[in-house]
Amino acid sequence: MMPAFGLPAAAIEGGAGGRRRTHGVRQIRNGWADGPEYVTQCPIQPGGSYTYRFIIEDQEGTLWWHAHSTWLRATVHGALIIYPKPPSSYPFSKPDKEFPVILGEWWNRNPIDVLRLALKTGAAPNISDAFTVNGQPGDLYNCSSQETTVYHVSSGDTVLLRFINAAMNTELFASVAGHPMTVVSADASYTKPFTTSFVLLSPGQTTDVLIHATHPSGRFYIAAHAFSSAPPVVPFDNTTTTAVLDYGANPAKPPAFPSLPAFNDSAAAAAFTAGLKSLKPIDIPGPVDNRLFTTVGMGLFNCPPGKQCGGPNGTRFGASMNNYSFVLPRGKISLLQAAEFGVSGVFTVDFPASPPVKFDYTGNNISRSLWQPAKATKLYPIKFGSVVEMVMQGTNIVAGEQHPMHIHGYQFYVMATGKGNFDAERDSARFNVVDPPQRNTIGVPARGWTAIRFVANNPGVWLVHCHFDSHLTWGLSMALLVENGLRAMESTVPPPADLPLC
Repeated sequence: MMPAFGLPAAAIEGGAGGRRRTHGVRQIRNGWADGPEYVTQCPIQPGGSYTYRFIIEDQEGTLWWHAHSTWLRATVHGALIIYPKPPSSYPFSKPDKEFPVILGEWWNRNPIDVLRLALKTGAAPNISDAFTVNGQPGDLYNCSSQETTVYHVSSGDTVLLRFINAAMNTELFASVAGHPMTVVSADASYTKPFTTSFVLLSPGQTTDVLIHATHPSGRFYIAAHAFSSAPPVVPFDNTTTTAVLDYGANPAKPPAFPSLPAFNDSAAAAAFTAGLKSLKPIDIPGPVDNRLFTTVGMGLFNCPPGKQCGGPNGTRFGASMNNYSFVLPRGKISLLQAAEFGVSGVFTVDFPASPPVKFDYTGNNISRSLWQPAKATKLYPIKFGSVVEMVMQGTNIVAGEQHPMHIHGYQFYVMATGKGNFDAERDSARFNVVDPPQRNTIGVPARGWTAIRFVANNPGVWLVHCHFDSHLTWGLSMALLVENGLRAMESTVPPPADLPLC
């Protein structure tokens, strides 16, 4: 759980070398500052406190911080902005103004109660009632008062908009009326600039864009709505949130509205993702030491005897990677503590490098014997310094949809994405070995796959999970155990004295 810095739009700013805890910061040798409950620490108890201390190295741009305990991050989150360390500067002209654009998700009841009801019944959680921009829903909702985020600009300004998707369970398209956007960074990694009329952000992702205030006056909506890749029978929040880009015009005149892709426009989503490239050519890590092929997808658990469950046909929803639904220890110790201090019985190190049962992962007639995963706390061990290639394969069990996959402690190169079942011989030829984008969260396409590569040079226990919090709750995660290296600077630092107790 994160310290509560106040409102959802609360921002933390600093140069490289500043100290704060956040999503996307690599936390070099310091998993104790990473934050997910029972993975790197026990939760902060009511009335307790914990100071996250860490150093930001070789990262600049837009990241964010959030709670990592139940659904607290629905409101406990904010921006973290890392500026270039002097005398370096942006790889583009310094903007005249910049604004965080934090996209959130809102329920008309306590989101913790929404989660508790879903866990009690085994059904999917209720969809949200609204989306927000910096905590405000905008003009299009039937709210008791009109609360809309306004960004004030002047004609001639170059404006940097720092988009963050802090929504719980929804990917979002976003656009600015009357202003083409030039993408310059994603997940705090600079990209080759490209112009677009919209951006796509999965939960956890950030995207920085430049816009030029070329109009003499006017008011223009910044709008966002869902991208739903699941089958039409799966419900989603189809509302639209707005903010206003204001040149100081007559407020009585309605703002111009942007054109957004359709809710189910998977071609637009894929095209935007394909447009992201690293700013400069990359020295691709290799040769590969560890090849990990893992399925990511949904599942169903049988209802316990004597209970009534709200999932399909009286079941309970689940999710898994390589048919193992991840179980947090929830005992007296975290996974990182158990690994560092040699405590047995907390986890095993036999997460499979490939699915235990091979099948047509994206087919329409997957055997029902594969729909119920096994519950386990399995870690995948990796020697320090190894080059890891991970292919994440979406499945069509229950419902195929895009899964935003996030890896703690690492940024990785997105080598390729594709539709259907991954074929190593055929699809490896499609890998971008020149300028793949570097990210910490990437969408695995519905009924498709994503291949990533990174060097395991950060020791510790690092969670790999879907950033749809409903899926994370159901077990769509696993953890990497990156072993300590041989040198002093290749080992996890000792835990701080105020590390929370369970």
